Formats: sequence, structure tokens, C-alpha cells
Amino acid sequence: MEIRINDDFDLKKIVDSGQCFRPKEISSGVFRFIVGENILHISGGEGVFNVDCSAENWERVWENYFDLETNYASIRHDVEVFAAGKPYEPTLIDAANFGKGIRILRQDPFETLISFIISQRKSIPSIRTSIERICERFGRRVGEVYLFPRLEDFTDDLTGLGLAYRKDYIRDALDKVASGMIDLVELETFSDVDLVEELKLINGIGDKVANCVALFAYHRVNRAPVDVWIKRAIDEDFGGENIFSAFGKNAGILQQYVFYHKRSNR
Repeated sequence: MEIRINDDFDLKKIVDSGQCFRPKEISSGVFRFIVGENILHISGGEGVFNVDCSAENWERVWENYFDLETNYASIRHDVEVFAAGKPYEPTLIDAANFGKGIRILRQDPFETLISFIISQRKSIPSIRTSIERICERFGRRVGEVYLFPRLEDFTDDLTGLGLAYRKDYIRDALDKVASGMIDLVELETFSDVDLVEELKLINGIGDKVANCVALFAYHRVNRAPVDVWIKRAIDEDFGGENIFSAFGKNAGILQQYVFYHKRSNR
């Protein structure tokens, strides 16, 4: 089926943006995304894309996942207005233009929670490897793809997955979600601050991981996680100023532009 997207939408940049770890380019120009039990193959560009799902499935699952109700071109314009006249104007505008096409995916809270616990002090390729091992061990196989496991699919055996000390954090997360101490559905109703603080009740989760989960699973786009790349940008490009809170309601989208820009050694 052919679809048209009249806004910033770049499949490769989305996959490489660091916000998600299972989507991948499976062949030249063909990208695979997985949401729950839904598997999508999508290709194309310049506003015209081919997808291997029904129109109903696209509208029900994927339009929301890709955040297609949000106008990202307008947000990039807001970045230009925000940056105007500031010492870092060229850097910020270059970051927004370089990141044109990135969108904040609306990801599953449970998968995002586990994935970003794994992400601590790991390279993106290593994160991907550990997550795929988890899927192969605990997830259900659909064709050539292993789905991300549900809570009840996990067993006590988290060895041999490249998790090191993180397996204890994952075990604590699994236990707290299973007991209801952390209710991932109820967290939707929490304020941004309370959401982040609740996630930090899980062992091993600090400000960065909690804000990543808030941004990528709960679409709190005013949250801007500070990792090593963003800290470097703040120190090297913005004179030590955390500009993201000043940008306001779409700080997390600006953060993604800057993260992608900085990590790409622009």
C-alpha cells in the first residue's frame, strides 16, 4: 500500500536516532519496525512510502507510533526562532536541519523501560545485541522475527545476555511491575515530575533513564534527557547552558536533533 506523509519523515534517521533499538534497515531502503505483535516493512522517501500493512492497521497502529499528528517542520521553525541572535544559533540550526526527519516514536512502556535499563553505559550496537538476545530467549517467534517478551514471558535466567550488572536492575523492574508497585498503565495519568520520580523507584534508574522512558514511552516531549552526548553539547556548544528547558514544550524533540547531530560528529 502506498501512503503519503507531508512532513519531516526520514526512516534511516529515525532508526539511527538512538531512541529505539529494534527497528532496523533489513535491506537497502527497506526498514522494519515492530510494535507489540505488529510488524511493518516500509520503504520510500520524499513523502511517498510503501508499507506492507492494511489501511486499517496503518491508521490504528502506525500513525500513532510515528506521531504523525505532530508537525515537525513547524517545530524546526520554532528552533530557528528560539536560536535567533544567540551565540549558538549556527550550531542549533545546523542540528535541527541535520536531524530533519527524526520523529519521537510512541513506544511501548514495558519494552522501553527494559531497553533503557540495558542502555546504561553501553554502545548502541551492544544495546541492540542484548535486546535481540532477550527477544530470542523469551519472545514469541513470528516468521523470522522474535517479538519483545511480555512480562510473564521472562524467567529468572537473565545470564548470557550481555547484561552484566544490569540484570539485577531488570529483575527489580520485573518484580515491581509484576507486583503492581509500578503500574505502567497508571503512569500515563501522572504529571511529568511524578512520572519520573515513580520510575526512579526501580533500582538502577536515575534521572537520565527515567526521562528517556518518559519521553519515548509516554511522549512527554518537554523532557530532555541528559546523557553523555547532550552533556558534551551543553559544555562545548552552549557555553554550559542547558538550553532545553528554555526551549519549552518540545524540549525532547530539540534534544533528539542535538543528540543525533553531536553523536554524528558534526
